[in-house]
Amino acid sequence: MSKISGDDVIENIKKAGIYYQEIIMQLAQNKSLPPMPSDLYDADKSTEIASKLFEQIFEHPEKFTDINLEYIHNLQKLIADSVAKFTGKKSDDQQDLSFTDKRFRDPAWQQSIYFAFIKKYYVISADWIKKTVGQYELDNDGKRFLEFITSQFIDALSPSNFAFSNPEVIRESLESGMSNIVKGMENFLLDIKKSGSLLTISTTDKSYFKIGKNLATTKGMVIFQNDLIQLICYAPKKKVHSIPIFILPPWINKYYILDLSEENSLIKWLVENNFQVFLVSWVNPTKELADKDFEDYLHQGVIEPLEHIQKLGFEKVNAAGYCIGGTLLAIALSYYKAHNSNIINSATFLTTLVDFSTPGEIGALINKSTIGYIENKVSEVGYLDGQYLSNSFSLIRANDLVWSYFVNNYLLGKSPVAFDILYWNSDSTNLPAKMYIYYLKNMYIDNLLKNPECIEMLGVKINLSHIDVPSFSLAAKSDHIALWKSVYEGVKLFGGERTFCLTEAGHVAGVINPATSNKYSHMMSSNILDDPDKWLESAKIHNGSWWNSWNKWLSANSGKLIKSIDYNSLPMIEPAPGSYVK
Repeated sequence: MSKISGDDVIENIKKAGIYYQEIIMQLAQNKSLPPMPSDLYDADKSTEIASKLFEQIFEHPEKFTDINLEYIHNLQKLIADSVAKFTGKKSDDQQDLSFTDKRFRDPAWQQSIYFAFIKKYYVISADWIKKTVGQYELDNDGKRFLEFITSQFIDALSPSNFAFSNPEVIRESLESGMSNIVKGMENFLLDIKKSGSLLTISTTDKSYFKIGKNLATTKGMVIFQNDLIQLICYAPKKKVHSIPIFILPPWINKYYILDLSEENSLIKWLVENNFQVFLVSWVNPTKELADKDFEDYLHQGVIEPLEHIQKLGFEKVNAAGYCIGGTLLAIALSYYKAHNSNIINSATFLTTLVDFSTPGEIGALINKSTIGYIENKVSEVGYLDGQYLSNSFSLIRANDLVWSYFVNNYLLGKSPVAFDILYWNSDSTNLPAKMYIYYLKNMYIDNLLKNPECIEMLGVKINLSHIDVPSFSLAAKSDHIALWKSVYEGVKLFGGERTFCLTEAGHVAGVINPATSNKYSHMMSSNILDDPDKWLESAKIHNGSWWNSWNKWLSANSGKLIKSIDYNSLPMIEPAPGSYVK
């Protein structure tokens, strides 16, 4: 490494100053600032919460005494231990549990008295704040929102997020003559320019990926389309199971989460395992589709493509729905049951909620107190900007999906690596205003779907208990969006043969877990008990990916192997991945 001169440092300081001025100009020109989480909350409700907090502090100070005494004791001990280390005396310091925290993996956080003190002071203070907030008595929505805001505050104030209290950043700045700060400011400026009104931190090298080139490359063609969807038929092997699979991805994101790079493609794997695969690719709606409602998604996203598949000679399909695609599939099953149709032979639900009693951490932002703000903002433009929803989900895992990239990109001046899942995660999709508000009000907030005949679709009162086809339901232990126990509660609403599978990891990594990977194990059982914890005790553990267990279950429900359709003679609108996904 070449030696850094004083002139180099001065030159970098000058460059940083120029970038700083341009950043300020860009921010000043941006009139449409994104809402803070607190802006989503009803003003009267926020005032009510603040009033209750002060009342409880003054009326019941004893509730907080023990917490404050514990905090003072921990601070005194921290100071005593730090002084003992500084003077070379023996310290009573216990094993540092925060060592496993990725934010503090640099050795200096453990080895340096200065940085160890900063880190432990932060950990002690964060614990004190959480315990204090946990003492307040509020209604469920208020409590969740307060805890969410508190968590965001604590994460933001981590010493790892500041240049002068992060040892890795300080070391990099000294070694590079502050060129990392210059590069970080350049990265920040580029993100501001690319993001428009809503700052989005780059999490992957977007230049590396191109849909149809190294993502969504499984051979297929669009054989049907309407203004909401394109139906993709994938090129089959010579022999396929007699019953094809019909997949409903979430329309909150692009479908190619299921067809990432070849080694991570669930679609490619299904084709290789002799399944004829049909998949719905949702359009990215603009204000022209503002009046599309949930019934349109049922009719145009399920009924019309299934009618087209039947015209190809397939009498039945095995359907699979991911996330909100699974919610739509459950509604479709009830709809078809009311019409005495058995076109859907079996159903697979991937991290799907149909019982929204416990919607997870996103419930802090979507509830009765926030719905008014959301409805007004979405109705103004006719759709929900997908980036707002994507950023909201990122805030649920802020340390992993926000602050780690803030440090990497802006403080260390590095560029994020190419990662297919994070590219997909940043490729957000808009949602039509009417559909989105209906979904939030009737399912997330009022939780009507779980109650028989409380929701009506296309003239049919939906009753999930009438679903009697074999079902395979997947949940993920670390899923912050569809909590595994909430998914399990939904499974209990179905009739028919039910298999519940619980994998490790989260909402995406738990699902996209290739069959050859041994990274995550899974548990599975068809004995659906009332208590999910009892199910957990009784379920059998399987090593490796859940894809292998699903393959066995799906094959058993897909009929014998037959000669595939004459794929090359099918009328093609355009090759896969199609234009809607782009």
